Amino acid sequence: MLQYSTSISKTLNLEEKGLNPLQHNWYRKLLLSYFPIFLITITIIVFLSFIMFNEASREEAAKANGISTRFIMEDLDRSINAIEMDVLNEVETSSLYSSYLFSDPSSDQNLMHSLVKRLRGLQTGSGLIEAVYLYRHSDQSVLTTSGQSPLQSFPDRSFIEQALKEPDYRGWSAVRSMTGLGESKPKQVISMHKNLPLPFGTQGLLVINVGIYRVEQMINPMINDSVSFLNILDSGGELIFEASRMGGDNRAKEGKVLTTLQSDQLGWTFESGLRAGQLYAWVSVVSYIWIVIGFVTVVLAIIYIVYITRRNYQPIKALMNRVESIQLSMPQAAKDELSMIDSALESLISRSMDYDKKQHENLQLQRSQLFMDLISGQKPEEELQSRMAELAPMQLPAKTAGYAMLLGEINDYSGFRDVHTVRDQNVLKFALMNVFQEISRNAGFHSWLEWITGSRIGILIALPEDEGDYREGLIHAAEECRGWVEDKLRMSVSFGLGGKVAGLHEIGASYRSASEALGHRLAMGKHAVLVGDELSKGDLSHLLPYLTEISELVKDFRLNNEGWRTRLKNMFVSFKEERLKDDIIRSLVKSMLQLLSREVGALSDELRSQLSEGMEPVLAGAATLDELQISISDHLTEIYRTYVALSETKSYRAMISEMKHYIEEHFEDPDLSLKHLSDRFQISGKYASYLFKMEYNMKFVDFLVQLRMERAEELLANTELSTQEIAEKIGYANAITFGRVFKRTVGMTPGDYRKLKMKVSPGTELES
Repeated sequence: MLQYSTSISKTLNLEEKGLNPLQHNWYRKLLLSYFPIFLITITIIVFLSFIMFNEASREEAAKANGISTRFIMEDLDRSINAIEMDVLNEVETSSLYSSYLFSDPSSDQNLMHSLVKRLRGLQTGSGLIEAVYLYRHSDQSVLTTSGQSPLQSFPDRSFIEQALKEPDYRGWSAVRSMTGLGESKPKQVISMHKNLPLPFGTQGLLVINVGIYRVEQMINPMINDSVSFLNILDSGGELIFEASRMGGDNRAKEGKVLTTLQSDQLGWTFESGLRAGQLYAWVSVVSYIWIVIGFVTVVLAIIYIVYITRRNYQPIKALMNRVESIQLSMPQAAKDELSMIDSALESLISRSMDYDKKQHENLQLQRSQLFMDLISGQKPEEELQSRMAELAPMQLPAKTAGYAMLLGEINDYSGFRDVHTVRDQNVLKFALMNVFQEISRNAGFHSWLEWITGSRIGILIALPEDEGDYREGLIHAAEECRGWVEDKLRMSVSFGLGGKVAGLHEIGASYRSASEALGHRLAMGKHAVLVGDELSKGDLSHLLPYLTEISELVKDFRLNNEGWRTRLKNMFVSFKEERLKDDIIRSLVKSMLQLLSREVGALSDELRSQLSEGMEPVLAGAATLDELQISISDHLTEIYRTYVALSETKSYRAMISEMKHYIEEHFEDPDLSLKHLSDRFQISGKYASYLFKMEYNMKFVDFLVQLRMERAEELLANTELSTQEIAEKIGYANAITFGRVFKRTVGMTPGDYRKLKMKVSPGTELES
């Protein structure tokens, strides 16, 4: 490595003649050489951007022009359509028109007066209507807003005659000239007519004339004719309207047509666009000028860069000579000088990085080995202090009062590995290390963290001389870390704290104390920080009462005594109070299950299977004592149900047989019922009925009725006792109830049954 460093020093030595200015002067040269090109290029880009923005603006203007033209056309169509709707509504809602058309011409003065007012209302109701008049065919007269006149002298006679020739025409006419009554100057209008009465009457016409001048007055405010133009053409291509300050037909002088729309209502064509002017012509000229300037600038920039590059290449050439002179085993396939320099630097940097990486890995391995030696407690103090000073794995306080070992362990590590990939596991472990290191640093502790096993991390804490109650501070830091990790990383972690030791060679004792603490997680709970100094040691004499309690629990279980539940609960409470080790708790629970299997498992294969299977994963995977208690309690409850059911089945079968014999002997007793049986055999009536049904596939009531009816048939056939007497003998209070039950069971009344038996008897046949 020293050889490579010397080579780099030689390569980059700028002390020699000609290369010393390279560090500062060459930088200024390049900056001053290329900076003008940069400014000119940026200027060209700015102006080209301006031109592009201008073109985009023109496109947006054209789009806006199309929108405004469509709005004008649709607004005009709506206005014309509204006029037509108003006319139809007027004619349909007013009976004056029909009355006028069919009235006597000599006696309609009042009617005409009213109708003139209606026509004036139509004309004034819309700002586009120029004139409205009504033609009556019966006397060929025309009624206008000014009065009535004969058709022969009416100025617009030609349109009426044309309309009479085309009675089926429904649209608006082309633009035409019309002269009104009392007017000398014709006006440009479009007209529509409606045959009266609606829809296809022949008694007259209603004519509406819309003034072109009024249409122009409506459109003009919507157009800025200094920027855009609008031409309206009729169906024949003749100009109707032009928004122009020039007057006349100036379409040849206007700009390019951008929008062409046709009205379905009128058949007119709307042409619009941006007006040609000096502003846009100047912009177009400027655009071409700047394109030429940009092209020329690029050519000049290329020439200038070539010149500057050749001029400033001399320092690079001198550097290349230096690189070639030292021959750093570089590949000779480099295409040019810069590639060779780059290869040389890359090789040197790569070798330097590899060396640093190996040094770092070696340092990490040495630190990990030192940590394992510390927790083993087998190395002398002097050696450990020397290695601590050399490797510096942690920052030590100015004065160290001692050390303490804190162990962290991931709960349910098998589940952790099943859920996360190897990469995710490493990331989460790294995050856990950083979180605790940050929390302990904030709490004023100096820590060193190393993963001892896959699930366990060791944390060596160097205690400052004025640490005070270090235990409380470390417990608080561990609790804070546990809460953060559980909330953010979705991991469950437990911590065990060992006792304080004075020297490095005693850290192994603190480690063993912390490891012992983690062995009591079930009793302490998964959210606790376990402290090794507070736990009981290896004396197992205190476990004898637990064995006695287990024996009593199994006895209550076997005798169907519910007290086993209380004993189980009290036993787990004792586990927690005495903080028993996890292995001891699991051993006691396993012993209880084995004793239960021996005592009650012989009753059936099902019980034996339930007691021997399914609990190993529960014992190994329970994170807290509460979880283990709930699992064991649920498991034993299920077994207890099976055991009770099997016990009751075997003991009550004999009782059901005895119950059957008792019914057969006492069925004549009128008080015999389920309640009587429940009192007699000390079981509930409902349960007695259930057992009877399960054993004999017959309800108790049906069995009792069957016995009584068989006895009744015998008495009816062989004795002359009355029905009431027979009823009392077989347990019924009256003959009515007996008769109803007998008929339902046998299919006939007791009297009919007796007659039937008497007919078929031998003595009766001989008498007959």
